[in-house]
Amino acid sequence: MSLSANNPDRISWLHVDKNSDFPIQNIPFGVFLTRDDIVTIGTRIGDTAIDLGALHQLGYFEGIPLTDDIFLQDTLNDFIADGRKTWRLVRDRIAEIFDSENESLKNDKKNKERVLFRLDEIEMQLPVQVGDYTDFYSSIEHATNVGTMFRDPDNALLPNWLHIPVGYHGRSSSIIPSGIPVHRPQGQTLPAGATEPVFGPSKLVDFELEMAFITTDANDLGESIPVEEAEQYIFGLVLFNDWSARDIQKWEYVPLGPFLAKSFASSISPWIVTLDALEPYRTESPKPLKKQLPYLQQKGKKSFDINLEVAIQPKKAKETVVSRSNFKYMYWSMSQQLAHHTVNGCPINSGDMMGSGTISGTAKDSYGSMLEITWRGEQPVTMSDGTERKFINDYDTVIMRGHCEKNGTRIGFGKVETQLLPVFETKKKR
Repeated sequence: MSLSANNPDRISWLHVDKNSDFPIQNIPFGVFLTRDDIVTIGTRIGDTAIDLGALHQLGYFEGIPLTDDIFLQDTLNDFIADGRKTWRLVRDRIAEIFDSENESLKNDKKNKERVLFRLDEIEMQLPVQVGDYTDFYSSIEHATNVGTMFRDPDNALLPNWLHIPVGYHGRSSSIIPSGIPVHRPQGQTLPAGATEPVFGPSKLVDFELEMAFITTDANDLGESIPVEEAEQYIFGLVLFNDWSARDIQKWEYVPLGPFLAKSFASSISPWIVTLDALEPYRTESPKPLKKQLPYLQQKGKKSFDINLEVAIQPKKAKETVVSRSNFKYMYWSMSQQLAHHTVNGCPINSGDMMGSGTISGTAKDSYGSMLEITWRGEQPVTMSDGTERKFINDYDTVIMRGHCEKNGTRIGFGKVETQLLPVFETKKKR
């Protein structure tokens, strides 16, 4: 099936700024609350939000097999479950409707008032109900840095790392959309030189620069997904800040891995950019350093050239960019992650989310966490207001952005922006 929505020559009759992340070639999917307090599924072109529920009711998706209420829901799960053919038909039709040569909606003032919203008239919601969330550990640069810090350079990578996409099952209930603040977590830590743990607020709250992919219904219990078919079950990607409490994590992670240090919050960008929209930006994955088992061996360009950046904005100060990285650094691809996830017969459902793991490059300014950027706090970073950061302070806002750019066309994710607040204080009853 052709991807006519990706036509780089297509222009929309809606206004789109030159450097917008959301030209007509993007057409991401999200969920928002309208000015009339109605939750709807929508898309975005430029700075205009489009109500797909209203568009469907007005007959603009005629000929595409969709249920009447497919866009009148508070999550994208059912739409995603309809499969790749439906996603493509809908996305191509949206591109046709808003093409500058198509006047069917352009000249209909009444219908435009029902369908179109300014961004300040809507409130973005979590786009999917995340049933299950898995976080991987797939950047060789990040794994090497962390292993070097806590073991030694010669044994930075554990023996399994070059053979499997290492991952763990995370907590889906604390995945939140951009704009929702996060409270500093509390837990047990083992202070330096101590033999007994103490309880209190984490002193080493960190961000993790990641991306996450969202799946559709993929397999039955006991069935695995071949690596060459994995992309058929991936709907799209979001920016992903997988918050981490390093001091809590250091004490708790042996022998079963992260727990409270990771489950307090993970923040995502609200617009899901489809794999189809990213098609022009494919690139090669890093070459494997060891021969991989047959079920993980892949062919073709399985990564994407997505420019990423992280900024920290102290309260009442300008932001400071602390990292510029790229999704293409990932050693293990999404296809390999999904193939490995299901090789034991684990079923994958619509709306499941898979985190890439922290994305780091080879240079210090491309590292994907403060743990690496400041090297365990030994090399603080100076902010725009002159203050220093080893990790994230209360009232700091962490901002992540991502986009692809090629031949004058830019496809982006917007941003995921989250403020860290002090420990949540429970009000005492009188």
